Amino acid sequence: MRELTQKDSKVEVTGTEAKYYDTLMNIITLGTYPSFIKRAIKDLNLTKGESILDLGCGTGRNDCIMLKYIGEEGSIAGVEIGKEMKEKFLENCDKPNIKLIDKRIDEPLDLDRKFDLVFISFVLHGFIQEKREIIIENAKKALKSGGRFSVLDYNEFDVDNSGFFTRFAIRKIECPLAEDFINRDWKSILGKSGFSKFEEKFYFKKKVRLLTAMK
Repeated sequence: MRELTQKDSKVEVTGTEAKYYDTLMNIITLGTYPSFIKRAIKDLNLTKGESILDLGCGTGRNDCIMLKYIGEEGSIAGVEIGKEMKEKFLENCDKPNIKLIDKRIDEPLDLDRKFDLVFISFVLHGFIQEKREIIIENAKKALKSGGRFSVLDYNEFDVDNSGFFTRFAIRKIECPLAEDFINRDWKSILGKSGFSKFEEKFYFKKKVRLLTAMK
């Protein structure tokens, strides 16, 4: 098998796909995505007044849900570079305590504040490992002491021994880098980066996981 590069990634969605991204996600998941993401965000156990950094925030769909938990006392900063995604974010998240940061998440981030939670949803798998490590370091630097890093993405599982639909989705539809992500031990990787006290929540027959670790 050839070595994958960042050019194989599908994580940076543009054009019409980006413009109608939320609708497409609903269709692709047969209408299950809205209830799933609400459940996953509920499992973050957010509290009033918390500050959140959302890496690869996309259309801001997740941020609008998180805002209900942190209230007006809390704040969210979303990091995004996609033109259409940024436009949808600003359209969906026109709130005084939500702001957009126009920067790449796979390059060193120099932010002027620290956060209680860094969240990344179905983005990390779309990068080569070298860039994933940069993203993890960005998350660590952005967190307050005792802050949490939550990764909502694919869990570790045996793709070869999964059902036909799962194999087809991962190998034919998903980003080619997804299977590489699935095959790695993320608790070990995050542990080596200085994170600890892991908590896990599972979805879709344990094919998807919310992995949270503390700085």
